[in-house]
Amino acid sequence: MGTVVFPDAPLKIYLTASALHRAERRHKQLISKGKATTIAAIQQDLEARDVQDMSRQAAPLKPAENARLLDNSDLTIEKSLDQVIDWWQSTRPF
Repeated sequence: MGTVVFPDAPLKIYLTASALHRAERRHKQLISKGKATTIAAIQQDLEARDVQDMSRQAAPLKPAENARLLDNSDLTIEKSLDQVIDWWQSTRPF
């Protein structure tokens, strides 16, 4: 988004997490909805989608040059949000 849709945004964040962590999170979501699946299958799908997204012709998935990397593999939602707010506040002139 920061490279194509919002190239002039004052704060760009490239949010990422390991495929395993994302698979574990998705697995919890699916299980809570009564859908049977495995973490390994979800991880395999995520990794395949990542490769496709990173190599597509139009707007490939990659961090903007001036984006801040937020790997929230081991962070809670609250900690991730706190980090984004801290970064946002540091971009403001007041």
